[in-house]
Amino acid sequence: MTLGSRRLGPHREVLRSVIPLLSGGDAHAGARDAASIDAQRRNARFAKTRCMSRANPTDAHSAARRSGWSALFAACGLLFAALMFAQPAFAAYAIAQYGQPKYPPDFKHFDYVNPDAPKGGTLVLANPNRQTGFDKFNPFTLRGNAAPGIDLLFESLTTGSSDEVASAYGLLADDIDIAPDGLSTTFHINPRAHFSNGDPVSADDVKFSFDTLKSPKAAPQYAAYFADITRAVVVDPGTIRFEFRQRNRELPLLAGSMPVFSRKWGVKPDGSRTAFDQLAFETPIGSGPYLIEHNDNGRNITYKRDPNYWGSNLPVRAGMFNFERIQYKLYGDSTARLEAFKAGEYDALVEYVARSWVRRDVGKRFDSGELIKREFPQHNGTGMQGFILNQRRPLFQDVRVRKALDLALDFQWLNRQLFYNQYKRIDSFFVNTDWQAKGLPSPGELKLLEPYRAQLDPSVFGLPPTQPDTDPPGSLRANLLKARELLAQAGWTYRDGALRNAKGEPFEFEILDDSGSAQSFEPIIAAYIRNLQKLGIVARLRVSDFAVYQKRLDAFDFDVTTLRYPDVQVPGADMVDRFGSKAADEPGSGNLIGLKSPAVDAILRALVGAQTLEQLTDATHALDRVLLHGYYVVPQWYSATHRIAYKRGLAWPKTLPLYYSAEGWIVSMWWFAPPQAAQQAGDAPTPTHANR
Repeated sequence: MTLGSRRLGPHREVLRSVIPLLSGGDAHAGARDAASIDAQRRNARFAKTRCMSRANPTDAHSAARRSGWSALFAACGLLFAALMFAQPAFAAYAIAQYGQPKYPPDFKHFDYVNPDAPKGGTLVLANPNRQTGFDKFNPFTLRGNAAPGIDLLFESLTTGSSDEVASAYGLLADDIDIAPDGLSTTFHINPRAHFSNGDPVSADDVKFSFDTLKSPKAAPQYAAYFADITRAVVVDPGTIRFEFRQRNRELPLLAGSMPVFSRKWGVKPDGSRTAFDQLAFETPIGSGPYLIEHNDNGRNITYKRDPNYWGSNLPVRAGMFNFERIQYKLYGDSTARLEAFKAGEYDALVEYVARSWVRRDVGKRFDSGELIKREFPQHNGTGMQGFILNQRRPLFQDVRVRKALDLALDFQWLNRQLFYNQYKRIDSFFVNTDWQAKGLPSPGELKLLEPYRAQLDPSVFGLPPTQPDTDPPGSLRANLLKARELLAQAGWTYRDGALRNAKGEPFEFEILDDSGSAQSFEPIIAAYIRNLQKLGIVARLRVSDFAVYQKRLDAFDFDVTTLRYPDVQVPGADMVDRFGSKAADEPGSGNLIGLKSPAVDAILRALVGAQTLEQLTDATHALDRVLLHGYYVVPQWYSATHRIAYKRGLAWPKTLPLYYSAEGWIVSMWWFAPPQAAQQAGDAPTPTHANR
């Protein structure tokens, strides 16, 4: 990793401070359809987050249901260049994984913002992650649902740019010192940084945040992400040092991405403190650009721009957070949400359902130009989205069974009949990136795989699997015949009106979904269930309200559910939370699959400890191969654009970021402008299927 020259300039967001814009974390790597909705949801899940977005300086919602910060950690998976640790320590305004940071020490703003964007107005949005209510403001704990947009209140020591894969610029920190041995990193806090209560951000606050997030009082993935950061040491009131268990090129980035909050959060007037995991509607004390103005009983929430926000003049904040107020209205289901938008109740809608985009996002206001539809290109890597087969259930522990379930999904039919041919089939856990495994394993991959050859399927050492196809010369019938053969090999035969095992037990399972997306997702589920019925398998859709649904996911109490892993630009510690054996037993972790594999654990150690880009690439390719050949997920689909419908008068910068979530981009970089000014800003409607 390269260090930018020394500069006491507070500009850097090592990944996506709060409101991530980079990949994921949310529904962004491409449209997900009905299942995509859930992309949003789950993104939210993983992100209690965002260095995971279930993450970019803009999306307080995505990836990972954990709050928006988990995706943030994922985007953090940055690697340092090999020679860095051989040099003496330097203080830096910025660091880059490869080469030099794009922006020089004296940069004024990111290229993808409008530094002259007018400020003002109230942006009204709907449920960003499918939740229909909230019961807390604390996004860092496991239980309950945090208010949408709550990440607007928090910041981190660093933040990243959304037109670089792996760079970091100072936000709360104005200098970064990496020790010559790579075993610690020291951050100097910008003396101008202060919390919403007026207190300066101090090293004691940073240490308190770190210690709290690693404790049992916080959601468990924080302890997993920061496992190799042994402690935070207060050097002086304005300087904090993070010490590492080992020399790991990702750790300085992880430390910089950690959300920071005041140690006074939760302190009562009498001096006593509310336990962190009991904080609900106690107002958070953060340093972010917005404050909570109004909370309507867990249904709606309004944020107001902090008139005393300390970071308004930072280069990493120029042209951002232009709305005076941001309000979220939560609707009971997707139909109510869409009809409310068409009635003018809120300002912008990110559409994840192909059928809705083509058939339902229409009407008088669209015809008159009051509402506009546009597709925006994005270059986010696309994370895996699919039906997760819970390995904690004996039913799914035979790979032949899992292969059969994969063969029963007719993507080509779904794409024609329900998706209007808007999607491509996912064939990797790292689709559309250089991290995707292709061809035969490289020597570096084989070095990781060979020690576990006896435990791995022989196919892992060949080409990555291809997804079943029903377009001629293929057919659903041929795929189902193969599936039936695999099931028979696994001991499942059809008799007495059902597919049964040797004990006579029927092959039955439940597909869990939440009420917020079930209406849109039900036709997809129904088509899949029909194909399963042809094999004698009984699958049922179980719809729960969002709170129950999330609680069941956190407890791994499900058979099958749909999940979209938040995008990552560079794989890192987030992979351990998603696929590590230890995480499989930690409630609320990202390992919904329930995967426990010594081979995968070894690959993850190599991935996290990679010293060079080649080593990281080999480890990620090896991980992709093992996961794909394990058939732990029935892959679904993706798109390379963000579909956004919005009110006339909203505008955005002429230059688009490369890596971003749609919701985060709207919140952090759009603004209100008169129609003519909006057109000049690039707000010219693009024809869509609906208006051709």
